[in-house]
Amino acid sequence: MLERVLMIEDDAALAALVRDYLKPLGYDVTAAATAAEGMRLVPEGYDAVLLDVMLPDLDGFEVCRRIRAGSDVPVLMLTARGQDEDRIVGLEIGADDYLPKPFNPRELLARLRAVLRRRRSAEPRSARLRFGRLEIDRDARVVRVDGDERPITGYQFDLLTALAESAGRVLGRETLMARAGHDASEAFDRSIDVHVSRIRAAIEDEPKRPRRLLTVRGTGYVFAKKQDED
Repeated sequence: MLERVLMIEDDAALAALVRDYLKPLGYDVTAAATAAEGMRLVPEGYDAVLLDVMLPDLDGFEVCRRIRAGSDVPVLMLTARGQDEDRIVGLEIGADDYLPKPFNPRELLARLRAVLRRRRSAEPRSARLRFGRLEIDRDARVVRVDGDERPITGYQFDLLTALAESAGRVLGRETLMARAGHDASEAFDRSIDVHVSRIRAAIEDEPKRPRRLLTVRGTGYVFAKKQDED
């Protein structure tokens, strides 16, 4: 699965531009052209909401208030208004960030990643991730299979942890690098594939026939939540 983003925006061309820009980077964007449609979709479960302030049927600030009444999903507000007062109002009613139009898609991406990262860091998490025979100990920064520590570099530990924390979701190379806390430009370096191969050698029973760390051709990698022996 990709990160699911709901964009409540009546400008169809802008919504299409954002969708096409974000999809290769690991985001599945659903567009809603009205406040009513957007609020109907919110309960379906999204990782973030991009919310236009000036909608045809309801003010975006009121939409944000209603979303906040029943959900803690990150909200990034988009508007042609550039006044500080509007930005302050948006933040006071519960928006996580505010981006004036026109905006650079790269800035939108950076802000979206930031609100998602803040949400993940705020969520309580166990020091250890367990998947059947596999254990990832965040505090000790070690990986164990059947209780035996497996050799893995710090760089590879970060990659494996990022994948395991998003178990069941397909992560593109750039998204994976960003979540692992490394320079996303390294995603285009094929050495990442070598690191994945070495992780498989450490945790898989048959590294050439992986069952835990899978390649999704043309997209990236996914950490399988379950195996037959789990």
